[in-house]
Amino acid sequence: MSAEAVGRYMPEVITLDDLAAMISADIHGRRYEVSTEGVLTVVPLPDSEHAVIATRLTAWLVTAGVPVEQVMQVANIQIPGYEADAGRTADLTVWSKPQERAVWLAVTDLLLVIEIVSRGSEAIDQVAKVKEYAAAGIPQYWTVARDPALTVTLHRLGPDGIYEPAAQMPLAWLLQTSPGDHLPGM
Repeated sequence: MSAEAVGRYMPEVITLDDLAAMISADIHGRRYEVSTEGVLTVVPLPDSEHAVIATRLTAWLVTAGVPVEQVMQVANIQIPGYEADAGRTADLTVWSKPQERAVWLAVTDLLLVIEIVSRGSEAIDQVAKVKEYAAAGIPQYWTVARDPALTVTLHRLGPDGIYEPAAQMPLAWLLQTSPGDHLPGM
């Protein structure tokens, strides 16, 4: 399909159903997200380093006792939006309880979202999602930078509904601690 055809048939407001249809129809496996302002983003496939980071974090959480049913990679999250709800695909999520099977998961039981910053997604992961996830009331949001130290920035939701940077450390250091040191109630 040409870019002209895509533009001609693009809906005025992209719904989560539209987003799910785009994701399923893409033969290249790209991720599609839509912001709370209705901005469509096509996210390139993650590379192998991205996958290893997600696996290391998942293993760290599960080994420390977080139930495997409460840890998800590549979870689709429904973020309350203006004209239509936003849809984000988080790299790693931790939930207070197992979730029912759904394409789009509500943020109700979501405790933590971790995004591994990929080349080209810096502004989305470090600016747009910070605002959206805070507005949605997600208690914690962590980013893993792709610098030599794989710097992890931990944000906690403050009483004013805005994320406050709580800590910053290399991934190797984080993985030597207990998730309970950073996630109250874990």
